[in-house]
Amino acid sequence: MKRSTERFLTTHTGSLPRPEDLIRMMYAKEEGVPVEHEALAARIRSAVEEVVQKQSQAGLDIVNDGEMSKPSYATYVKDRLAGFGGTGNTFVYQDLVGFPNLAKKVFGDPGRSRRKTPGCNAAISVRDRDAARSDVENLKAAFGKLSPDKAAGEMFMSAASPGVIGLFFRNDYYPSQEKYLFAIAEAMRHEYETVAKAGIVLQIDCPDLAMGRHIQYAGLSLEEFRKKARLHVEALNHALANIPPQQLRMHLCWGNYEGPHHCDVPLEHIIDIVLLARPAAVSFEAANPRHAHEWKVFETVRLPEGKVLIPGVLESKTNFIEHPELIAQRIGRYARLVGRENVIAGSDCGYGTWVGQAAVDPDVVWAKLAAMAEGARIATREFWK
Repeated sequence: MKRSTERFLTTHTGSLPRPEDLIRMMYAKEEGVPVEHEALAARIRSAVEEVVQKQSQAGLDIVNDGEMSKPSYATYVKDRLAGFGGTGNTFVYQDLVGFPNLAKKVFGDPGRSRRKTPGCNAAISVRDRDAARSDVENLKAAFGKLSPDKAAGEMFMSAASPGVIGLFFRNDYYPSQEKYLFAIAEAMRHEYETVAKAGIVLQIDCPDLAMGRHIQYAGLSLEEFRKKARLHVEALNHALANIPPQQLRMHLCWGNYEGPHHCDVPLEHIIDIVLLARPAAVSFEAANPRHAHEWKVFETVRLPEGKVLIPGVLESKTNFIEHPELIAQRIGRYARLVGRENVIAGSDCGYGTWVGQAAVDPDVVWAKLAAMAEGARIATREFWK
């Protein structure tokens, strides 16, 4: 994994706006409407090429496939793993309980309202071994077509953590949560190692370590939740045991939805557990109004040797285009605390978390990413005089 050794590098969280025709095809697939497999595969392949080109044009250094093949960052696993044939899950977001009208808006999102989360009702195993390989092939082919003068520096690809899979898919089969998590971890090894063996940086999406507090484990005390979070990290580390930490990054998230978020667990209460995870880099929300102040956590928390921070310097749920000077200020706050080489600029979360999610206009997304690249250049001039 590249580091900011000569300038501040830029990346993002994972999902990016999908083309309208691909959205319609994936809606149909999710709703059980027959979709021509070869036509869908071809459109995903061309969409990946398009989105890689757009990332490069925006000035990003570390790019991905935009999650074009996935209905969402987590629920895609139902199509790749066997064992998920039970009834769907229901969710209560604690911050929305007191705001029922807002809850209707959040859960009525065209993407979120279509998500499928069948419970685990049988032993988990890998059902589709080709899906991860296709994702890898599509990304590498698109990356290889970048012109030398515009070529981004590195590829990454995201995958769901065992913990977030356990959050969305209810366990109706395994005798304990621990056995369930480790069964998921074993099954996900195939996807994780397929990405890593291809020479691509693997990002593990871990909202369970933050969002899980006010959704899955809202009834627990803080210390009880921390014990659960440690278990989630143990399962994750087990799944990643064969991949070098420097080829891994993780994303910490409190939920990419337009809610009050006043029930979010503070970063200071979980950062020690997060830093126990195997990935060398930690991406996290740091721009939105609920978490922008938490750069101060690193005034007292020492970043372990070899770790890298990827703070969000772009908000992922607003159409405001952040001013490059503000972005540079945000980068600088972290660089002064943990060292310039240990900071990569990123976004709070994705811009297409669910197929059809459109909190931010697609054209604005690209303008925001270009602003981040400019902000990184401004910060670079300050820190590499």
